[in-house]
Amino acid sequence: MAIILLDRIVAFGTAARRVLTGRDDVSRATWVAVIAALGVLVATAVSVVGVLRTPEKLTPVALDPPSSAEQVGTPPAGTPRAQAQPAVVSSAVPAPPPATSVPPTVGASARPTPAGSTASTSPAALNADFAITDNALLSYGAAVTISNLGPVSAPQWTLVVTLSRESLRVSAVEGARASQDGAVWTFVPDGSAGQVPGNASVRVTFRVNGSLAGSAPEACTIDGAACTGLPN
Repeated sequence: MAIILLDRIVAFGTAARRVLTGRDDVSRATWVAVIAALGVLVATAVSVVGVLRTPEKLTPVALDPPSSAEQVGTPPAGTPRAQAQPAVVSSAVPAPPPATSVPPTVGASARPTPAGSTASTSPAALNADFAITDNALLSYGAAVTISNLGPVSAPQWTLVVTLSRESLRVSAVEGARASQDGAVWTFVPDGSAGQVPGNASVRVTFRVNGSLAGSAPEACTIDGAACTGLPN
């Protein structure tokens, strides 16, 4: 750029000298043209000098980024340049997750019993006492007291009374529900009111249609255990 500018200045000086020395009667328009050309050359020179002094204002030239280390490998020593092979890029393998230790499961049988707690106990065996409450000409009343001597309530029980014959009927049952199978009468709790609390008792009453002399009960059991108080 500097060489071109100097060449233009020299050419302009030569042309101006020829014009001025060749003709003595130089017109005013010629002088104006010479001054304008000189001004253009000076402006061009100033612009060139400014650009050369501030190179950072020039538009940067975009260059291709250098090849990454993963794409181009360095050939080993002693390998000819034409035979250099690109490095093999292996894909990153994720590390396996850390193994979490699982505490061993303790079975229910191995768990210790907390202090102060007591193991649940099953209901105690029930006792039943049979008694004749009244004796009429053609019927008699009976009552069975079912006792629970343990601390845990007994919600279920079965009272079985065997009469002397199938023709005898039981009526006016209170404290239980009755069902018949021949001469055998079975009594079970009548809802929640029939359960036997711990260290307490319940009473089942009923009436047998028949004379006590020929229709007295032959057997009585509570959950399979014999009742006490049966008439001889």
